Amino acid sequence: MKLPVPKFLSPETAHTARAAAAEHAAKAATWASRATGRGAGGMIGGLVAKTIDPTIMTRLVAGRPVVLVTGTNGKSTTTKMLAAACSTVGSVCTNSGGDNMDAGIISALLETPGADTIVLEVDELHIPHVADAVNPTCLVLLNLSRDQLDRCGEIGRIEKALRDTVARHPDMTVVANCDDVAMTSVAFDSDNVVWVSVGKGWLADSASCPRTGGYIVHDESGDWWAKNTLDDGREFRRPTPDWIVTAEGLSAPDATTYPLDLAVPGKANRGNAAQAVAAAVVSCGADTAQAVKATSRVHDVAGRYATIPFEGRMVHMLLAKNPAGWQEALSMVDRSADGLVIAVNGQVADGVDLSWLWDVTFEDFGDTPVIAAGERGTDLAVRLTYATIDHRLIHDCVEAVRACPPGGRVEVLANYTAFRDLRKNLTRPTPPDTDRATGTPAGDPRSTGGETAVGRLARWARRMAGPDDNPLGETIEATIVNVAEVCGSVGRSIIGAPAKTTAPPTSGEPGSPSRTGRHWLDDDDAAAAETAAAADDHGTPDTPADDAPRSAADHTAAPASDTPPVGAGAGGR
Repeated sequence: MKLPVPKFLSPETAHTARAAAAEHAAKAATWASRATGRGAGGMIGGLVAKTIDPTIMTRLVAGRPVVLVTGTNGKSTTTKMLAAACSTVGSVCTNSGGDNMDAGIISALLETPGADTIVLEVDELHIPHVADAVNPTCLVLLNLSRDQLDRCGEIGRIEKALRDTVARHPDMTVVANCDDVAMTSVAFDSDNVVWVSVGKGWLADSASCPRTGGYIVHDESGDWWAKNTLDDGREFRRPTPDWIVTAEGLSAPDATTYPLDLAVPGKANRGNAAQAVAAAVVSCGADTAQAVKATSRVHDVAGRYATIPFEGRMVHMLLAKNPAGWQEALSMVDRSADGLVIAVNGQVADGVDLSWLWDVTFEDFGDTPVIAAGERGTDLAVRLTYATIDHRLIHDCVEAVRACPPGGRVEVLANYTAFRDLRKNLTRPTPPDTDRATGTPAGDPRSTGGETAVGRLARWARRMAGPDDNPLGETIEATIVNVAEVCGSVGRSIIGAPAKTTAPPTSGEPGSPSRTGRHWLDDDDAAAAETAAAADDHGTPDTPADDAPRSAADHTAAPASDTPPVGAGAGGR
């Protein structure tokens, strides 16, 4: 959608007005999201800004060095480590909240306009157009494996898109994982590659060459090569690494070894730290020793690896989103914990196809009580049953945590929306009664007069722009309305416009309104809208963001059961 430009404005004036309107409206929308308690504003501000000025991302980078981080797993952790390493030589702008699509990136750029270096986590599907918009100086390639097949498709398609992106930016430095076959193929033709060996990892998606389809041979040492040569006669095999993760630490190109004493667990995070250090050194000239120290201080990435006190229990949170990530996260689970909650949802942001559960090797957890939870807890329970793991089924994730012994440690392993919602529920106070007339907590000033905060925001933003006939004010107000329309019924209920409604489902049905029949526009809704849009752009089914409840607590939980019901399916292979 492109907003109309008044005819009396010159193109230069119109561009300046559009840019100014985009920034001011984005800040106002971010403020509204935070003021109404619906999120940190990491998505909605960017959606507003991009709606008004589609070129805003290019303008905001303003010729500064930009480092992009992408891959199936480890993006958020690597980005935070890289930002910490780059901060040893100057100020850094980064999307530390993990909002890695266009809206989140734009919001991050608006938050820190004068930073020396820009470090951005970017979704794999968004890399091509984001790279074209910001012309990065460095691209960090982590790994590629199956992830949300209903949204992303097969990894061969993503590998080809990333490879084409590298070809369009010949001056860009690429920091690539040479132990990952697909990412090696992405960077193989570049003249500016820094190869990092992170160690042998998930190999299930590395059986064939992305370019020829021939076999890939792996040996015990970690080396690999393709049986068939490439079309130009070159041999496709593991390159010689410049940086190497060893048992002792990180070996640099000058053969100096630096200890990797990280605050975050897992072998994969040692590899993430290595690529972060390498990228910081080549992109902004960071000192290697200082960069290593900076990465070691990263201990919490958007709540991942965090320990949350809850009703006398210490709840350790782990996030996993695909087979490779789950396999790594399972290795981090404390087998001596008093309980293990494994939670799975199937919303748009998770991928609605959960057949990947059958590709995860669920291990024996010893005497640790296991609980299957989440909206798709039954699918998980079937998988655990076939893995001969004793477990209980409790759909409500909070109740699943409460079912673990008080006074002890609870391990939680969850996919994206299950993790997000449970983390919110564990850290927020019990909500007060809700005012059914306005959808806000009883006595909340937002409920007075029947008008919502965002409705008032639209009028306020227009007044701030000047006289009533000022076209800039009309543009700002129209943008807020249009962004709400993008978010569907969520937005319409906020601004007070007529919503596309039918009789609300009976409580307990999937799709039941979670807040007495009303919804609020927030960062989660904005993220779901952009995820759905991204899926639609890439030829996958358009699934409405609110098809499923936002959390298991939003509908009546299925009865708890020690054994999954006979005939329940998990999607199959």
